[in-house]
Amino acid sequence: MPLSQLQPALLWRHFQTLCSFPRPSKHEAALRAHLQDWARAQGLAYEVDATGNLLIKKPATPGFEERQTVVLQGHLDMVTQKNADTAHDFYTDPIRPRVQDGWVRAQGTTLGADNGIGVAAALAVLESKDIEHGPIEVLLTVDEEAGMSGVHGLQAGWLNGQILLNLDTEDWGELYVGCAGGVDVAVSRPLAQEPIAPDMQVLRVAVKGLRGGHSGVDIHLERGNANRLLARVVDDLLALPHARLVSFEGGTLRNALPREAFAVIAVAEEGSDRVQGVVRRWQQRLSRELARVDEGVKLSVEPALATQGLSAHTSRQVIDLLLTLPLGVARWSQSVPGVVESSSNLGVVRVGEAGFSALLLVRSLTDEGQDEVARRIEAIARMAGAQSERSGAYPGWTPDLSSSALKLVQDAYRARYGKEAEIKVIHAGLECGLIAGKYPAMQMVSFGPTVRGAHSPDERVEIESVAYFWDLLVDALKAVPAR
Repeated sequence: MPLSQLQPALLWRHFQTLCSFPRPSKHEAALRAHLQDWARAQGLAYEVDATGNLLIKKPATPGFEERQTVVLQGHLDMVTQKNADTAHDFYTDPIRPRVQDGWVRAQGTTLGADNGIGVAAALAVLESKDIEHGPIEVLLTVDEEAGMSGVHGLQAGWLNGQILLNLDTEDWGELYVGCAGGVDVAVSRPLAQEPIAPDMQVLRVAVKGLRGGHSGVDIHLERGNANRLLARVVDDLLALPHARLVSFEGGTLRNALPREAFAVIAVAEEGSDRVQGVVRRWQQRLSRELARVDEGVKLSVEPALATQGLSAHTSRQVIDLLLTLPLGVARWSQSVPGVVESSSNLGVVRVGEAGFSALLLVRSLTDEGQDEVARRIEAIARMAGAQSERSGAYPGWTPDLSSSALKLVQDAYRARYGKEAEIKVIHAGLECGLIAGKYPAMQMVSFGPTVRGAHSPDERVEIESVAYFWDLLVDALKAVPAR
C-alpha cells in the first residue's frame, strides 16, 4: 500500500515529500529551499534566520483572529543509520518508506519519522483549507540531532506565539512537559605506532547485529553497546601471545546506541589459532547475556592487513579506557518515578594512526547530574593520559504542570477520547528547553504519534496513532483561547 492511500492524506503526502529529500543533520538546505518555494506558492509568509531555521506564518481563519498565536515546532534533520547490507547514501538517496502490518518503516534505514511526522503535520496545517485556528507560526529548526545548533542560534523576538506545541515526542497518549538536557564529552589522546613483525597474524574482529536505538529513549533497555562489547572481547584477545591492537572503530553518532564495532588485532602465529576459540566463547556468552534484549548479536573474525599497530602496553591502555568510560543509566530520578535522571552513551570510538577518540553524550534532568557524569568521564580520561572537552551543552526543560499549553491539549484529548492523557517527562533532548530560555513567557507542551526504534534501522511509526495525533492537533488548534 502506498503512503498516498493513508489518512490523513495531506499529512502523509507531506511526509512522502520529506522522504524524497536527503536531510542528514547540517544538510537540510535542499529541503528548506523546497519548503520556501512551497510556502511562496501557498501565499504564506516565510523567513530564514542566520542559523538556517525556517519560519512559515499563516493568518487566522475567519472568526479566529483574536485567538492566541500558536507555534508548531519540529526539526528538519533526521538521524542516518542503516543496516550493513543496505546500499544507501543518506546524502543523495531518498528514504523508501513502506507500509507493513499497520506501521510505516523504511527499507534497511532509519525512516525519519523522528521528526518528519511532526513536520508533515505542521505543513498539513499550513496547507489545509478546512481547519479552524488562530494565527499560526511553524518553526522548523536545523541540526537538532547533531547538536541542536539551529535552536541554539534562535533569536529572541523572532517568534510572536504565546503557545508552543512541540511535535517531536514518540508515544501516543502521552503529553510531555519536561526533558533532559545534554552535553557532548570528547576524549582523545595521541597514540604511538610501531611496526608489526612479518610473522604476526592480523585479524579483524567484528560485533554486528545489535538493535541500536535512541540514546535517551532506549538507554534503560540494557541493549548491547557495540563499543563496550567489542572492548570486552579484545580484552581477552590481548592475553594471547604478543597480541596488540591495530585499530578500533565503532558507532557513527553520539546520540545513537552503537550497533556495530570493528577491531583489528595482531597476534603471534602460535596464538592465532586460539582467536577463533576466544571469539566463539564470547559469542555464546553474549548470546546468553543479551537474550530477549539483543538476540541478533553476531561476532566474526576474518583476515586483515596492517603494517603498523600499537604497543602491547598502549593496546592495554586503550582497551582499559573503553572498558571504564561510563555508559548506560547513571541514576534514576527520585522526583519523577520511572524516569532516568542521568545517563551516558559511548557513541563513537575511533582508534588508529590518528590516535584515540571517543565521543560520549551525557544526558540528565538536572544540571548537577549532567556535571557529575561529565566529571567522571574527565577523571577517567586524565588517569588514562587523555584529554577531554565538553561541547554543545543544552539545558533541560523544567516541567510546568500549570502550563496553559498543557491544559489546552489535556482538555482537547479528554473531550475527544473520553479519558486522561498521561503526563510525562522524557529522558531525551527536546528543543523546548532552549526555546524556553529565549522565550520564557511561552507556554509549551510536546506530543506525537507512536514511533518505535528511533535512531536505528528499525524505526517505524504506527499508522493508526498518526490519525489520532492529527485529530488531537486539529482539536487543540480550534480550542486555543483568545489573547
